[in-house]
Amino acid sequence: MYQAQPPPTAADAFVPVVDLSTKDTPRGRAAIAAAIDRACTSSGFFVIVDHGVPQDLIDRMFSTTSAFFALPDAQKALVAHRPGVSGYRRTGGTTALSLGQQTPPDLCEAFAAHVTGELGDEARGQLGDQWATWTLANIWPEEPAGFREVWQDYMAAMSELAADLMRLFALALDLDEDFFDDKFDHHGSSVAVNYYPPQLTPPLPGQWRRGPHTDFGSLTILYQEDDRGGLQVLQDEDTWRDVAAIPNSFVVNIGDLMALWTGGRWVSTMHRVANPAHGDTTSRLTIPFFYLPNHDASIEPMRPLTGAHEGRRREQASVVAGEWMSRKLQRMFAG
Repeated sequence: MYQAQPPPTAADAFVPVVDLSTKDTPRGRAAIAAAIDRACTSSGFFVIVDHGVPQDLIDRMFSTTSAFFALPDAQKALVAHRPGVSGYRRTGGTTALSLGQQTPPDLCEAFAAHVTGELGDEARGQLGDQWATWTLANIWPEEPAGFREVWQDYMAAMSELAADLMRLFALALDLDEDFFDDKFDHHGSSVAVNYYPPQLTPPLPGQWRRGPHTDFGSLTILYQEDDRGGLQVLQDEDTWRDVAAIPNSFVVNIGDLMALWTGGRWVSTMHRVANPAHGDTTSRLTIPFFYLPNHDASIEPMRPLTGAHEGRRREQASVVAGEWMSRKLQRMFAG
């Protein structure tokens, strides 16, 4: 059951707030990089403020997407995800399946579009032959008006923010600031909005708005409503910590691929979206942006594997980003 806790503050060492307002100065970038390193070593989660993304764009993205999910089911079905295209899903899958855990389907709807979804058929055909969402064409609803343009603007802004975060990641890892640049120069990143409808009947045992999971890729940038929480991060083995929604902020977390890339120095942490309290019939909408490396990028640990990855044989440690992501996605939607 979701129970609200006080919002995290800059003093919260587990999911700290990181102010990006000084990111344009060398001294500021160094301090931010150090804060990111501490967060990614502890939980892999942090909250960014003063990030530079225009609030007007965020508001338009939220209101336009909310209007889409308020449409009748038959109208949303016109842009349903199907072979060859990425769009609306009546169910957002079962995230716990990505970890091999059997649970009821997550209680959410979703709409996804990819940066690569705007490419032509020939160009998308060169993005690998594995089962992969980034090889699909985007499909856009006619209503609400301006949906496609708002989403494209938002994806562009998120791509720019994520690229700078990766440069800060490089500094945090004592690497050249441009270390990751050539691994993301034709990235297949996506926005996959989660809409959590009102819960008018009790969830099934083990059923969540989003089940416990880790993210798959390099980093996620999440926007959530200011007044409706639900995101929880696992601390230790059995303590779920609430991540409150701070106005004008994004929640950032790293995924399994980034943890592997750092040789286990950084951690990809289990998280979930809790169900609302009994009698709470509000809906909730979150907007995650998944920043993914090039599908053909070879990812090699930067140091000998430690932590959750140390059991992997050394010769199997290197992975191809697209193959890694494809396996995770197939498991998620297997049910």
